[in-house]
Amino acid sequence: MNIICRFFDFVFIAILIWIVLSYVVNFGRLPWGHPVRKVYDALSRAIEPVLAPIRRAIPPLSVGRTRLDLSPLILIIGLQILRGIIC
Repeated sequence: MNIICRFFDFVFIAILIWIVLSYVVNFGRLPWGHPVRKVYDALSRAIEPVLAPIRRAIPPLSVGRTRLDLSPLILIIGLQILRGIIC
């Protein structure tokens, strides 16, 4: 049971790191070979398939001329609820 709880903690931290790195990559204009971009790309390959069904169910909100993607927040909330039930 402790391994499952640690897995949920790891996934939660990975999602938070992915969110922060998405801002760094998108607004920092990092070159393609930069190590931060490589970490972001690796996390994206793991997280994006999980976010895709959430995005289909709840599309990003339009806020002015920008779009607000709530799927990572919904994923985090769902994982925390599931962690609370299991652990």
